[in-house]
Amino acid sequence: MLSEAPDSRKKQGEEYLLGMTMTFAGERHASLRAALKQLPTADGKPFNELFRHGTLTVELFAPRGRDTQSPHTRDEVYIVTQGSGVFVNGDQRIEFSEGDFLFAAAGEVHRFEDFTDDFCTWVLFYGPEGGEAASDPEWATGDD
Repeated sequence: MLSEAPDSRKKQGEEYLLGMTMTFAGERHASLRAALKQLPTADGKPFNELFRHGTLTVELFAPRGRDTQSPHTRDEVYIVTQGSGVFVNGDQRIEFSEGDFLFAAAGEVHRFEDFTDDFCTWVLFYGPEGGEAASDPEWATGDD
């Protein structure tokens, strides 16, 4: 949420940007170590939501044994924090390891397979229900 920032005051949870105040819904820092201690959740889920702002939702996901997720209604990014395995997205099988970036568009069937016991990943859901429209950025088309 943006609003006019007063010149001399700053409220907790707000940050000034170019003369505007931006209010965040929650914390701006998530510790991997602390988040891992919360998994699995009390009800046995292998993921936990840690941050939400606008359309962005950040979770930590650490499946054990097998990944049973279903397609999601929004686009999602995975940033692997530890471990390795295979990311299956449709008919693609992509080997991944710590530090890798993976993407699944809204509605795509995807899952992690053959992953190590220590596997975990940040999950960033964003955009509208149904996902964003695909586009070909200039860097992908080779146009300068």
